Amino acid sequence: MNLRPILALLLAATVVSSHVALAQDKGSVNPKPLPPLANPNDPKLGAKELFGRKVLPAAAPARVVGFYAKGCIAGAEALPINGENWQVMRLSRNRNWGHPDLVALVARLAVQARKEAGWPGILVGDMSQPRGGPMLTGHASHQAGLDADIWLTPMPNRRFSREEREETSAVMMVRADRLDIDPRVWTPTHLNVIRAAARDPGVQRIFVNAAIKKALCREARGDRSWLNKVRPMYGHDYHFHIRIKCPRGSGECESQAEPPESEGCSAGDLAYWFRDSVLRPKPPVAPPKPRPPMTLAQLPDACKAVLAAPDAKQ
Repeated sequence: MNLRPILALLLAATVVSSHVALAQDKGSVNPKPLPPLANPNDPKLGAKELFGRKVLPAAAPARVVGFYAKGCIAGAEALPINGENWQVMRLSRNRNWGHPDLVALVARLAVQARKEAGWPGILVGDMSQPRGGPMLTGHASHQAGLDADIWLTPMPNRRFSREEREETSAVMMVRADRLDIDPRVWTPTHLNVIRAAARDPGVQRIFVNAAIKKALCREARGDRSWLNKVRPMYGHDYHFHIRIKCPRGSGECESQAEPPESEGCSAGDLAYWFRDSVLRPKPPVAPPKPRPPMTLAQLPDACKAVLAAPDAKQ
């Protein structure tokens, strides 16, 4: 059975239920450590409980295992919390890890944001956990060290304090009726930053709210070939989500199919996202039963070794 369509549906469901809030959830300057697990060998234990307790990457060369929504990473690299053109937000989550290709991509985009949009730099949200894998909150994807969230709020011309990184919220880009961007906050510079990311040859897809995709389709001029990489997805009102391709030589990495070559800007392409049933879904008659968490046994076997590997020296 091909699990890829099922994973895609699970990804969408998780985004609907938690990702919208997650992007704005505030953190803590003094987060409490997670309590030890009573039975870490329980086969029914959610893998997120195990991966969420790893604070350092596995001591191994960079190695991506599995799919974006079902995988892990060894030898992950941390994006420094401060760069000349970027700052990492929500430090308490410890999710500024990724494959070296992703870290390099974020650094390149930070420079491009200054060059092409005049932003001082970018604010970086969640990437992956130190060993990837499923997370305790939000995100069905971000498991393989190949995804990064970039806030649609420019970096300020000063360094945020630790408190500000946990308390500051990104700016909502979508109009209250959900049918278009909010013209009070959306500017041409937002298009410039997303375009710069989409033009990077290492980028596989970019996810944005459908209203943002609609605005990009309307406002893009000149070469529009990059628009095919920008795909509508639930949430993503405050940030855009970059997904890079499987790194060269990563035989255990499961790539996603290339996006369609068309711009994805026709009325038919966007119609689904602006249906009333999608914008304002009715609550179910009965509360849905929570899905059982993904267990370690459901992840690629290599992820067990990644989880058991010693910590990398920092």
